[in-house]
This record gives sequence, structure tokens and C-alpha cells, in this order.
Amino acid sequence: MSDYIRIEKAMTYMSEHVSSQPTLKEVAAHVHLSPFHFHRVFCKWAGTTPKRFLQALTLERSKRMLKEEGSLMDVSLSMGLSGGSRLYDHFVKLEAVTPGEYRNGGQGVTIQYGVNETPFGKIFVAITPRGVCRVEFLGSRSADEVLTDLRKDWPKSSLVSNDNATNYVANVLFSRLKDGQSTPLSLHVMGTNFQVAVWRALLRIPPGKLASYSQIANALGYPKASRAVGNAVGSNPVAMLIPCHRVIQKSGALGGYRWGSTKKEMIQAWELMSEEPLE
Repeated sequence: MSDYIRIEKAMTYMSEHVSSQPTLKEVAAHVHLSPFHFHRVFCKWAGTTPKRFLQALTLERSKRMLKEEGSLMDVSLSMGLSGGSRLYDHFVKLEAVTPGEYRNGGQGVTIQYGVNETPFGKIFVAITPRGVCRVEFLGSRSADEVLTDLRKDWPKSSLVSNDNATNYVANVLFSRLKDGQSTPLSLHVMGTNFQVAVWRALLRIPPGKLASYSQIANALGYPKASRAVGNAVGSNPVAMLIPCHRVIQKSGALGGYRWGSTKKEMIQAWELMSEEPLE
């Protein structure tokens, strides 16, 4: 069993048993390691301690929501981010597929794809020469199923399997906070104008913070469009890089997530704690 798989199993166990507050010894036993070795491995690959991760899981989600309705743009500007087409979540630049590119179905474009490991399980990653076009957690769906969808979205492109070419995405994603990653990671996504607008709004939610569907709808100027916002959030083509995991229900309830509520809770907790110093 790889360290990545052990960390995923440990995080899942803590998330599913958070009400009983499992001890370090109990979690370590679940992944068949000694408490000392498990603590060291967890810190290395998760970027935080098991104790802090469990603490993050127990926090009330509503306490991390943005306080004012429609405040996403204010948050964006206060962080030094620009509006329009250049929106960053510290390290992400989103570029939408043009209407012409959509009509051409990716003709002349080579898309490299691969399966890479992360602390949250294996991910399928696909990249065009202009950026990342697909990131999806595997588990409920196989890599072949995701590849079939990719072919439908880019029917005239050339698809090439290359795990080495896509591995940098996982490396950047999970090392940026520890290593001070500042170079923007480009995304090359396909969606309707409304979907792209919602995805840009998600990039304005700071790491470790949460927003509701209604807050995003208000920020976009469509206060009655919470359901449509939810649909756009659910169609996010690049897991974590467009942070749909930061969107919850107004009540503070976790809400849906394409890759499962446990995965969503794990990511939220990791993101909240990953900037804090290790004990």
C-alpha cells in the first residue's frame, strides 16, 4: 500500500468517525502503521498533523462562510486579484474555450492525459497545450469512463496517454501552500457563459473559506439563480483547481459533491489546516 493510499484511507476514516473523535492510535491502526510512523507519514503527505486535520473536521462550516452576501468580488479585490478574465486563486488562471474552438471540437489539439496519485485518491488529469482541461477523482468512475467523456467534449482532438506529463498538476496542487507556489497554473475549460462565470466566482473564494450558492448567485447579479449556480458548480470539469468544494448550503450543511460528501469534507479540512505550522 502506497503512502498516498494510506493517507486517503486515514482521512476518510477520520471524516466518517469524526463524531467519536478517534485517537492517533486508532487511526494509525486502521492503516496498519505504528502511531509514530503514521504521524510522520501523514505530516509529510498531507501537510498538516492528524490532530489538526481532525480539529478542522469538527469546526462548524458556517463559521468559515463569507460574512456578507455578494462579497466575493470584494474579497477578490482585497487579495489583489483582478476582475474580468484574469482571476486567480493565488495560483490559477482560467481561460475558456472560444466559440470557434468549441465548433471545431478540438481539431488540431493534442490532449495528454494520465492518472496520478494524491492524498485524496487517484485523479484523472488531462491537459491541452494551453492548460488543464480535466481533473476528476477516480473511484465511483473509472479512468476509461472519464476518457469517454473527454472524447465527447473534444471529439476531433488527439488523445495521448502520458502519466508523466500530467503529474506536475498533482505536484503543484498539493505543494503550493508549503512551497509558496506563485506561478499561475492555467486552465483551459469548456462551458457555457454562465458556467464559466460561476467558475470564475469560485476562484474568488479564498482557501479555507466557504460560500453559499445564494452568495455566488448574488455576486453574479442573479439573486434568484441559486439552483442554476448549483448546476454549474456540479459541472465543474477540474476538481479542486476550480474550488467547487468551497460551496455549501446557506444553512451550513455540506451540500452535494460529485465525488462524494466525505471527499468534500476531507478537502475542506485539509485546505483549512494546510497553511498552519506543524506541531
